[in-house]
Amino acid sequence: MTRRTILITGGSRGIGAAIAQEFALAGDRIAIHYVSSKADAETVRSSLPGDGHIIAQADLRNPNAIRTMVEEVAKAFGKIDVLINNAGVFIDHPIESTTYEEWQSTWEHTIGVNLIGAANTSWCALQHMPKGGTSRIVNIGSRGAFRGEPLSPAYGASKAAIVAFGQSIAKALAPMRIGVTTLAPGFVETEMAARLLDTSEGDVIRAQSPFNRVAKPEELAKAVYFLASPDNEWASGAVLDFNGASYLRM
Repeated sequence: MTRRTILITGGSRGIGAAIAQEFALAGDRIAIHYVSSKADAETVRSSLPGDGHIIAQADLRNPNAIRTMVEEVAKAFGKIDVLINNAGVFIDHPIESTTYEEWQSTWEHTIGVNLIGAANTSWCALQHMPKGGTSRIVNIGSRGAFRGEPLSPAYGASKAAIVAFGQSIAKALAPMRIGVTTLAPGFVETEMAARLLDTSEGDVIRAQSPFNRVAKPEELAKAVYFLASPDNEWASGAVLDFNGASYLRM
């Protein structure tokens, strides 16, 4: 297979870092996007097999920063074959106990990163994507798009919107033979989730799945690699539920 170039937002830890490893193992060149932790991004980059990997910084709430970041990646690689919209934030803000000021700021931040940031990154990356069958966009959604997120309604809304966004551009980009899919995971064993998984609440969370566990980042990475495969054009527009049967829908 021809070596592809992959841009992963939020690639400096957790799921993003695992995705970077999966694609690098296949021989691809990786651009690891980060927001503030350059050291973490460098650690991931240096751990990847192969060569030619880079890091790229941008605040995804800033449209100009996104454009600059994507241009730098495209200049370094010559093209962008695959975009993984992985970056996301989850901030507790239950409607019944959050101040109006916190409510507004959390919605603005969450939608800015999870939805508008992903949309802007997709637009910018598209300008450098080869047309003809091998380019892919994979959005990381959530089961929260379908079951609701009472502690973080902005997160649930942003993930529902990313599904609709992905399906909309799947139709738009099909004539260019660029496939777009969405992965909708449940809980994943990351540092970010450890604050819950390592408490008594962790047992409740694991019991949501009949497998009595949560996903490993490496499992998500393999699913993303499948969705981004050049042979997976016909899945464009699809949403892959990936939650260990913890939430089932028709």
